[in-house]
Amino acid sequence: MTENKVALKNFTEDELKDFLKSIGEKTFRGSQIFTWLYKGAKTFDDMNNIPKSLREKLEKVSYIGNLKTKLVLKSKVDKTKKYLFLLDDDNIIETVMMEYEDRVTVCISNQVGCRMGCKFCASTIDGLIRHLEPWEILDQILKIQEDTNKRVSNLVLMGSGEPLDNFENTKKFLKLVNDKNGLNIGYRHITLSTCGVVPKMYELADLQIPINLALSLHSPFDEERVKIMPVAKAYKVNDIIDACKYYIKKTNRRVTFEYSLIKGVNDSPKEAEEIVRLLKGMLCHVNLIPINKVEERDFERPDKTFIYKFRDILEKNKIPATVRISMGSDIGGACGQLRRKHK
Repeated sequence: MTENKVALKNFTEDELKDFLKSIGEKTFRGSQIFTWLYKGAKTFDDMNNIPKSLREKLEKVSYIGNLKTKLVLKSKVDKTKKYLFLLDDDNIIETVMMEYEDRVTVCISNQVGCRMGCKFCASTIDGLIRHLEPWEILDQILKIQEDTNKRVSNLVLMGSGEPLDNFENTKKFLKLVNDKNGLNIGYRHITLSTCGVVPKMYELADLQIPINLALSLHSPFDEERVKIMPVAKAYKVNDIIDACKYYIKKTNRRVTFEYSLIKGVNDSPKEAEEIVRLLKGMLCHVNLIPINKVEERDFERPDKTFIYKFRDILEKNKIPATVRISMGSDIGGACGQLRRKHK
């Protein structure tokens, strides 16, 4: 049972030292334990340079925090692997590892489910179950490194959940993952994706953490965007663009606009031309994403001619744009697909 116990993986190294001091132990033990957490210790008995008396004390007041690997699928078309992890309360989350020639990128979840209601996403179909704690977000990376024996160099917070809806835990996770004696993943190698929770976008900008921001736009028109993304009822496109400009000003980081292309819904020249108007002069990039088919939804992927015509309109008007290559298509690579099939 973990009730009334603290998760050690929720602590930075300095916080772990303070915790050891608070239970009457020497602070250097905090550094030793911190090292064990990132070496993959599953039990306190694995920590063989820690006195038995301290291990027994830790067992009473804390737990390490370990996800259980429920399922791993390996793509036959590329080097993508998809993981289902079992949480302590028997909920399931999914994580994707994408291996490229020069880097290993992991797409992590930060909620069980999601309450944003985006119509093209499987993660949100059952709504939000709960937020993930910082250690539950962090341990997805540790378990993948352990499984693959490869260092994860890049992160995208684009799995299940809205990171800015789990803002405090996301903030703490970013601090943990950047800890120099932990995973030591540089902020510039981390991308956080949001559907546009405007007040939290300003809060994030004010932290001045130089992570990359990705904004899920999906339509430049409020009346159309709200049909795809219910969050648009609360936050208008112009307000979101203003928040993105503020983020650029505070962090000097380029903002990526994620745009899921849906056949007959948001893939016409009219939308492309309005995006040009909105983004002209901004330090930004547009990532065009032909949607993955979700069984519970009616949306379809546009033909290639529509996709590249859309991109060409942006590029001719000096808006940098790329078409995302779908990774892990044969293993349910899109958000929430594998988790729902497993359930």
